[in-house]
Amino acid sequence: MSTRAVAASVTIAPALRRLYFVRFGFAVVWAGLLFTTASRLGPISVTLLVLYPLFDVVAAFIDIRSSQATKSALGLYVNIVISGLAAIGLAVAATSGIPAVLRAWGAWAIASGLTQLIVGLSRRALGGQWPVIISGAISTVAGTTFILQAAQPNASLTTLAGYATLGGVFFLVSAIRLGHPAKTL
Repeated sequence: MSTRAVAASVTIAPALRRLYFVRFGFAVVWAGLLFTTASRLGPISVTLLVLYPLFDVVAAFIDIRSSQATKSALGLYVNIVISGLAAIGLAVAATSGIPAVLRAWGAWAIASGLTQLIVGLSRRALGGQWPVIISGAISTVAGTTFILQAAQPNASLTTLAGYATLGGVFFLVSAIRLGHPAKTL
């Protein structure tokens, strides 16, 4: 690992670790709340649906502050735009029903997953990024699944709770592993 990567790991890793722990906690609590309200689109479930990408925007801003000097800042700005548009799209989709929400969420999962994958790859020298990379890849596949699920007669929001929980677990694993330098790629 280069001297620059070691310096980046020492300065960025603690901030990312804290952020990843917060993201894990938020995802698990959010998923539990959505699961209890997922049977229909009511004020609470719609608020939760819009809140998740808005939380992603805030997390990306915090991430940018801690990693401004790295290459990953551009990907984080892209993620802010994607997640901001997703919040608006989900608010609009919620007026049309669960299938529209699943399509909007699926599109967001694909776009943000690809962005997360790219950011994770650019940070792999920090260590602890493989869970983020894998999560980004899974997000793109899950997004496609949500879009396909929207066409089913029993389309449900409960799968979004599972998706958020899994994403939270990946952030937890990454937080634990962060700072352990990557040995190969």
